[in-house]
Amino acid sequence: MHSPGILILSAPSGAGKTSLSQALVKARGDAGLTVSHTTRPRRPGETDGRDYHFVDHDRFVQMVRDGLFVEYAEVFGNFYGTSLATIRSLADAGKHALLEIDWQGARKVRQKYPGARSVFIMPPSRDILEQRLRDRGQDSDAVIEKRMREADSEMSHRHEYDRVIVNDDFERALGDLNDMLEGLGHPGRDT
Repeated sequence: MHSPGILILSAPSGAGKTSLSQALVKARGDAGLTVSHTTRPRRPGETDGRDYHFVDHDRFVQMVRDGLFVEYAEVFGNFYGTSLATIRSLADAGKHALLEIDWQGARKVRQKYPGARSVFIMPPSRDILEQRLRDRGQDSDAVIEKRMREADSEMSHRHEYDRVIVNDDFERALGDLNDMLEGLGHPGRDT
């Protein structure tokens, strides 16, 4: 069994976490994004197994009972979880596992994998975060207000992370993430 190198990435919606993690994976051959399970409906353009593993509520609950998740949480009325198997498969392939999860999930992962490193990605300001959410054009004003309240809660936990990166310059933030990944050493090494 290989010991996984894990980098946890958390951020409020709209801070650039997904764009940064995708760019990091594209730039490196030794990192991969975990694909979470979720009960939320699939959005147009999403692919099962690539964006998420889409499962119904009963299947998700059974997976929880079977102990198949390293972490899971309910977010905006839907369940999300990272399976132990997705982390193991990346480690067995010689890759670091990048987990895009919230602060609650980050706590659980650090308990299970004490060597995991964690980064909280901050927007340049609250106003810029709100503008980014509005510019997406996919949420109503009520949903954006709810996301902003959740962002305030999420950002209040940034002190729990190994590092906080302000995403005001994409290339610099990407370089900082790359440095964090370098600090994990060689992925998949036995320990």
